[in-house]
Amino acid sequence: MHRVTWFTAAGLGALVLAQPAAAQSPNTSETETEVMREMGTEIGSQAGFDAWLQDFRPRARAAGLSDATLDRALAGLVFDEKIVSRDRNQNEFTKTIWDYLDTAVSADRVALGQKAMQQHAALLNRIEAEYGVEKQVVAAIWGLESAYGSFRGDISTIAALATLAYDGRRAAFFETQLIAALKIVQNGDIAPDRMRGSWAGAMGHTQFMPSSWWDYAVDFDGDGKRNIWSDDPADALASAANYLRQWGWTKGAAWGLEVRLPQGFDYDQTTERVKKPVSDWAALGVTPVADGALPDHGLASVLLPGGHRGAAFLIFSNFQVIEHYNTADAYVIAIGHLADRLAGGPPIKSGWPRELRALTLDERLDLQRRLTAAGFDTKGVDGRIGPNTIAAVKAWQKANGRVADGYASLEVLTNLP
Repeated sequence: MHRVTWFTAAGLGALVLAQPAAAQSPNTSETETEVMREMGTEIGSQAGFDAWLQDFRPRARAAGLSDATLDRALAGLVFDEKIVSRDRNQNEFTKTIWDYLDTAVSADRVALGQKAMQQHAALLNRIEAEYGVEKQVVAAIWGLESAYGSFRGDISTIAALATLAYDGRRAAFFETQLIAALKIVQNGDIAPDRMRGSWAGAMGHTQFMPSSWWDYAVDFDGDGKRNIWSDDPADALASAANYLRQWGWTKGAAWGLEVRLPQGFDYDQTTERVKKPVSDWAALGVTPVADGALPDHGLASVLLPGGHRGAAFLIFSNFQVIEHYNTADAYVIAIGHLADRLAGGPPIKSGWPRELRALTLDERLDLQRRLTAAGFDTKGVDGRIGPNTIAAVKAWQKANGRVADGYASLEVLTNLP
């Protein structure tokens, strides 16, 4: 979709509510940049960047951009090595699900969200009526992406995207986004100096990438422009609702809910790949943490994002819709749970294994290598704990008489040969 990862381009609002002002900038520190240079990692230069911009212009013209637009938007761009450093180092920054949720669904965020919903009640009601997406869900995205509009990012989108396209690590993706951003300028919806957002090119109240603006942004206030950047959040919030609607949001259906699993539950069933009717889960002894029966919103899966000692969730198709906004389970759970809290729901009741820490990138890579070498194929070594790695962890756990919950912990790593 239009995100890089849940802990970088997404959730600027999560960072701003959690950190002191000095830590809110998305730029990497001078020290980090110097370390990269000392390690011999080539970051680039202004001269190289200027040469790249000249090479880029013919490709931009071939994509339909005029020389007038290019002259206006690319003049005086400065290469920002801190953005490159940030992009290359993002996978080193990890959080456990509970640490992430502590910030994403903090008491402050809930209180500020309820205040924002009251302030913009008429707007949110109209958006819900038009797009069929509950107002608290729209508000949750707004809250997590930009702290309800209070921190939308202040970096030039064009400069950021050009820097990342020049860097080359993901050149094709960022050049596509740069062309999309320049076409927005050419379309007259925003001046280049006012197109500002995160270090990775995400923009506005709901942090759309430029390609998502083209596909999903709407002119909800009727002024002839799809303006997601202004202080007025109308177009941005409606655009987020339109995004979810286009991906199949079902109004009135839950994204998921916290559940209890019975003693002896088969943890092989705890994966998004296993979908069953709610009646089947109930027959297996799955019950809601809250009172009452399990709601029936179609096929459902059970997730254990923090392992068998953490909270369990029964998730429905709206969970997958939010995944199109950001694929990380932590992000989706945060949006869903924040929406529930904004609607007056309770906090997550189950505890978390807070004595555990998240694996670093090097440790995740090592885990995948060791699992595969031991005969539990992770189908690649990329440092991402996705379904294949979770399945490999489960298989190793079962073979070694451990609870097969698939949680990639330091204990699993240290016990692998």
